[in-house]
Amino acid sequence: MARLLPSSSNAEVDASPRVIGLDDDDADGLLSALSSATARRVLSTLHEEPANPAALADAVDTSLQNVQYHLGRLEDAGAVEVVDTVYSEKGREMKVYAPSDRPLVVVATDREGTTGLRAALRRLLAAVGVVGVASLLVQWAAAGATLPFAAQSGSAGGDAATMEATRVADDAATAAGLPPGLLFFLGGLSVLLVWSLAWYLRRD
Repeated sequence: MARLLPSSSNAEVDASPRVIGLDDDDADGLLSALSSATARRVLSTLHEEPANPAALADAVDTSLQNVQYHLGRLEDAGAVEVVDTVYSEKGREMKVYAPSDRPLVVVATDREGTTGLRAALRRLLAAVGVVGVASLLVQWAAAGATLPFAAQSGSAGGDAATMEATRVADDAATAAGLPPGLLFFLGGLSVLLVWSLAWYLRRD
C-alpha cells in the first residue's frame, strides 16, 4: 500500500498507567466496550500487530461494519487509538489502529484508592526500568566487555573489581544454567514483587 503522512501527532504520549476504579465514570464505557467477545478478539489482535479495520475483519472473521462498530467503542473507552493512516488498493484512506500506549488497570476501589495505586504503579514501572538497565550492565560485564565509564578510570583496582564481579556472575549463571543478566533481572523482579506485596498489606 502507498502510505500517507502519519495521522498521529508529535505530542508526547503519557506512558503513566491509567487506573480506573469500578465506581469511576470511565469504567462503564470500558467494561461495556469489552463485554463483547468480538471486541475482545479485536483488541487481542491489535496487541499482536496494529491493523486497519479491513484486516481486523479478516482476522476475527466478522464483517467490516461490525469491526468498525467495536473499534469506535474501544476508542471512546480509551483502549485503542489511531496510530497511522494508509491507502487501500482502491485508493481509499484507512485508519490504522493499535492498543493505547498507556497501561490500563481496572481495580475495585474508590477514586481516592486509584490515586494511590496509580502513584505506586508509576514507581513500580520506573523501578523495573532501573532493574532492566542494571541487568544489561551485568550481562555486559559477564560477557567480558569493558563498560565505557569504567574504561576511563584505567586503575588496576577497578579492573580487578570488574573481573571479580564477572567471575561471581559467571559462577552463579553456571550454577543456575541461566545468563547472569537474566538471573539479576529475575532477582530484582522478585524483590520488587515482595516490596509491592508489603506495600499493599500495609495499605490495607
